[in-house]
Amino acid sequence: MNNVSSCRLQRFFRGVHGLSDGLAGLNVYRLSDRMVFMLVTLLCCIYLLLPTQLYASSGAHGGHIKSAPIDEKDILSRQRGARLFVNYCHGCHSLKYLRYERIAEDLRIPEDLVKDNLMFTGEKIGDQMRIAMSKEKADQWFGTAPPDLTLEARLKGVDWLYSYLIGFYPDSSRPWGVNNHVFKDVGMPHILEGLQVELGQEKFELAMADLTNFLAYAAEPTKAKREHIGVFVLLFLAILAVPVYFLNKEYWKDVK
Repeated sequence: MNNVSSCRLQRFFRGVHGLSDGLAGLNVYRLSDRMVFMLVTLLCCIYLLLPTQLYASSGAHGGHIKSAPIDEKDILSRQRGARLFVNYCHGCHSLKYLRYERIAEDLRIPEDLVKDNLMFTGEKIGDQMRIAMSKEKADQWFGTAPPDLTLEARLKGVDWLYSYLIGFYPDSSRPWGVNNHVFKDVGMPHILEGLQVELGQEKFELAMADLTNFLAYAAEPTKAKREHIGVFVLLFLAILAVPVYFLNKEYWKDVK
């Protein structure tokens, strides 16, 4: 568990005892101990499921963090981001929790185009997006193995990720001649420098937004479907609350 989640858990459980005592003490709605426990558990689940991006993107680098101009419903943007990732990032960074077949389905790319434009080393369409470079070789060449990026957008947040991609600047004191505004003393070379020179800064930032959008998708491929289903779940719960309310009222009417 990362520090962000740990801090959130600590803050939550410090207040749970007082909350449950307060609810039980009210006695306005004749809350039993079991009902209090269920209510506190529900509040716990809601709190822990809140997005962590605001926590992850805040901190000492706030002056260099820029809002990522992405639209998660823009399929074309994510298609362009997938192409950029494969062409510039996939040589060192894997997406081992994502399969080519899933990308084809979710981003509406025909499988033959995926095979021709995103798969270059004999992979099968159902394979995970792994890399050929071994960890031992990566440690030898780079000092440490480049991380898998499947969950990077969830871990750091899309704003941090976008700011990192556009945040490289020349620094002759570093081994690769570059540093990064949001990741001081970064060990990664500016692999996208050629693209930045070719496109110019404005178009380069748009391209990095596409790449960020794709990595946001890679971190949560089911997010769009989950949010779509969630609307119907909330509607169902709202309707269910009506008979539950009257059932509870009928059940407790003779209790003084």
